[in-house]
Amino acid sequence: MSEQTREEDGRTARRVVVVGAGMAGVQTAVALREQGFDGTVVVVGAEPHQPYDRPPLSKAVLLGKAEHSAFDVDFESLDVELRLGSEALGVRPADHELDTGAGPVPYDVLVLATGAEPIRLPGAEGVPGVHLLRTLDDAERLRPVLAGRHDIVVVGAGWIGAEFATAARGAGCAVTVVEAADRPLAGALPADVTAAMAAWYADSGTDLRTRTRVRRVEPGAVLLDDGSRLPADAVVVGIGARPATAWLAGSGIELGRHGEVVADAGLRTSLPDVYAVGDCASFPSGRYGERLLIHHWDNALQGPRTVAANILGTAAGGVPAIYDPVPYFWSEQFGRFVQYAGHHSGADTTLWRGDPAGPAWTVCWLRDGRLVALLAVGRPRDLAQGRRLIESGAPLDPELVVDPERPLKTATA
Repeated sequence: MSEQTREEDGRTARRVVVVGAGMAGVQTAVALREQGFDGTVVVVGAEPHQPYDRPPLSKAVLLGKAEHSAFDVDFESLDVELRLGSEALGVRPADHELDTGAGPVPYDVLVLATGAEPIRLPGAEGVPGVHLLRTLDDAERLRPVLAGRHDIVVVGAGWIGAEFATAARGAGCAVTVVEAADRPLAGALPADVTAAMAAWYADSGTDLRTRTRVRRVEPGAVLLDDGSRLPADAVVVGIGARPATAWLAGSGIELGRHGEVVADAGLRTSLPDVYAVGDCASFPSGRYGERLLIHHWDNALQGPRTVAANILGTAAGGVPAIYDPVPYFWSEQFGRFVQYAGHHSGADTTLWRGDPAGPAWTVCWLRDGRLVALLAVGRPRDLAQGRRLIESGAPLDPELVVDPERPLKTATA
């Protein structure tokens, strides 16, 4: 083992255990090998299935166009040991051991990549026909529901609710979406942006009911707080997700106000030899001046490279690698390709490129004349160019930005 594989406390990291077999966990194992780690790598996953990607669950797998979405990773050739169907139960840092349902697993370095878990609808647990959409098993249970063209009620008009409603309408189901807020994506985007998106539901034949709460779910029906009763062969709950970290109670690992693991800029946790990456962790962003908790695929893809570099100590000049990405995600809903890059909460200016009533448009958020975020609907070139502008921090000319015929990259001041 080279000197580069020594931890900061001087011990040799010969055994890395990764908890979580989703994108963040698998990519951590891959990045370790790509960056030259030649010790033992163990990936522990709660599900029995071969590790798989989640975005296709609400698309190809759900619609029966694909049987699975397993990662195209040859774990055997990478010499990565998989321990599947083994739920993590706790961490004993003094003993450097991970407790699992299959027994303790010793580690030199532990990487937490357990992702997020869906929030359940109170009072609906155990009611026949109520579904979540987070795992491969969830998608397989829902697939015959869509194939049968049933009446479906979706609770929650967030990203997952919109994507599921899109798939269900495409399969010929009657779909009603119930949202407690006054608009879809209320927790993610400003009202002036989501106003344009609300029309997408009606255009697709989806009944969107905002400012409406579920009073009770019973077999075959959903009762709303306004007294109405919706027929429901199936109810799909998409009211958000929380970091899957309850199992860390008593470990000494610091958790944040959302239950996420609090990581530093190098994705280290409050305990030595323990890192956290993906949906289960927040990190401080120097770019945006605040701590970010990102529940999106690209974060789970990018963060593992920083974790691997810091475990190996291979960052340039021996300085710890810093994780400070431009957040990115995408969604397919109601025939539209929606992409978002950046973080808009600190913006002081909002600029539009194109008509939001049309099929393609972009919203740009600036702070001090520089692009900090953008949402592109059907304009992937705007997204690609805007992402680079965010990274560069180049000042922009607002009059040039709002011209939808001008390439965004040419709108610099």
